[in-house]
Amino acid sequence: MSWTEVSTPDGPMRIYEAETTGEPRTAVIVVQEAFGVNDHIQDVAGRFAAEGWRVVAPELFHRAGHGSVADYHDFAKIMPLYEGMSVDGTLADIDATLGLLHDEGFEDGAIAIVGFCWGGWVSFLVAARRALGAAVGFYGGGIATQGFFPAFPPLVGEAATLKTPWLGLFGDQDGSIPVADVETIKTALESAPVDTEVIRYADAGHGFHCDHRSDDYRPEAAKDGWSRTLAWFASHVGKG
Repeated sequence: MSWTEVSTPDGPMRIYEAETTGEPRTAVIVVQEAFGVNDHIQDVAGRFAAEGWRVVAPELFHRAGHGSVADYHDFAKIMPLYEGMSVDGTLADIDATLGLLHDEGFEDGAIAIVGFCWGGWVSFLVAARRALGAAVGFYGGGIATQGFFPAFPPLVGEAATLKTPWLGLFGDQDGSIPVADVETIKTALESAPVDTEVIRYADAGHGFHCDHRSDDYRPEAAKDGWSRTLAWFASHVGKG
C-alpha cells in the first residue's frame, strides 16, 4: 500500500493505492465517507485488491490539506473539510483519478466506482455524468433530497440519463436517508437507460458496512452488500 499524487485544477491530490498482485485487468475507485480516506476506506481498498482489482482511493479533502480525516464521533471537524468543494471540483478530482488509470491502460469500461456515505452520493454523480463499467453506492445521502452539504444538490432528476449501471444499498433504519427517499430513487431509476438496482436492509442503518463503527456495523447486511457489489462489478465491468 502506498500513496501517489496527481494534479487537479485546485492543486495536487494524493491517491491511496492498495497493492495488488499480478496484472489486474479491471480497476476500482473507492470513494471516501464524509470522514476522509481513513483506516476503514484503506481497509476496503485492500479487500478489493485481494480480489484482484487495481484499487485507488482519491483524497477528495485535499483542499483542506493532505491527510485530512475526521473521527467518526467528531462531527464538528467534518464541515471545515468540505470548504472549497463543489460538484465541478469533485468531478475534476474523479477525472484526475481516471486519468491515472487511463495512463496505466485501463479503459472506462474496465473501471468501477464504489462510494460510502457521502461517497455514495459521489457514486451516483459519476454514474450520471460519466460512462464507466459500473457504480455502487452504500448509504449515499442527498440523492433524492438535499443532504447535509449545500454544495451538493439532489441528483435523482438525472436518473433518466444515467450513463453507468448503478447499484444502491440502503438501510431502512438510516435516520439521514428516509425509506421514502430510497423509494423515490428506486422509482426514478425505472427510466434509466442502463442497469440499476436498489437494495434495502430492514435491520440496518447508516454506516452498516463499516466495521470501524461498532454502533452502526451490521455484519449480515455488510456481507450481503459486499457480495452484491462484487457480483454487480463482475456482471458489468470489462464487458464492453
